[in-house]
Amino acid sequence: MTAAPVPASVQTWPALAAAVQTSPSWLLPYLPLAEQVLQAANPASVAAALNTAQGNIPGAMQFIEPSAATAGEPYESFIARTACVPTRDNLHDLFNGLMWLSYPQTKRRLNALQAQQIALHGTAGARGSLRDALTLFDENAAVLQAPAVLVDALRARDWNKLFLQERAHWKSAHLVAFGHALLEKLMQPRKAITAHVWLVDELTDTAIAASLDPERLAAKDFLPLPVLGVPGWWPANEEPGFYHDVEVFRRPR
Repeated sequence: MTAAPVPASVQTWPALAAAVQTSPSWLLPYLPLAEQVLQAANPASVAAALNTAQGNIPGAMQFIEPSAATAGEPYESFIARTACVPTRDNLHDLFNGLMWLSYPQTKRRLNALQAQQIALHGTAGARGSLRDALTLFDENAAVLQAPAVLVDALRARDWNKLFLQERAHWKSAHLVAFGHALLEKLMQPRKAITAHVWLVDELTDTAIAASLDPERLAAKDFLPLPVLGVPGWWPANEEPGFYHDVEVFRRPR
């Protein structure tokens, strides 16, 4: 008799539990929620654990098994129509769910803009600059509120100034990893992991959602940042030579 396959969620929970135990800086904003999700595992599916963790919040998104989605309907359109998020049993969709629970207004705004573009232009052919930017934000954005001296250095890709000369200013900065693909990559840290940074004046769900102006998005107003160079995000960057790698900390073109 062939043994039944091990559900992917059974493999997902130990990976999340290990990350919670080590508590890397990028996970800290989501640590209490991640612990709640883990408590709901047992080993439930990712969708079921997310639903349990969020409780009975009126109007909240519901996480469902992918098989329950309408066949042939675009993913973003289905979410906008039903307020249900198809969720697979893997880390990628688990982190997507954590973002829905942490930044519901921002995620709804991203979804609404995606659904509007699909309704206008369909899914055939090129996605267009706005849909590309929405996907980029959803998958790989980090959101930054920081002193002007750091923002200016980041815009100039002056890595020496950003990470060494003005290192003390990072104590006044607030950076959160938002993209669920970015969070998944950080589970196996490597120097080259680069986020698309979105600058905000206030790091709240309401403010981030309000910053998602279609024109600004379509212009791809992102700044590349090797996030493991951020002070406190990886022990290796305590060595100044960490930033000498020009394949990662590239000069502007």
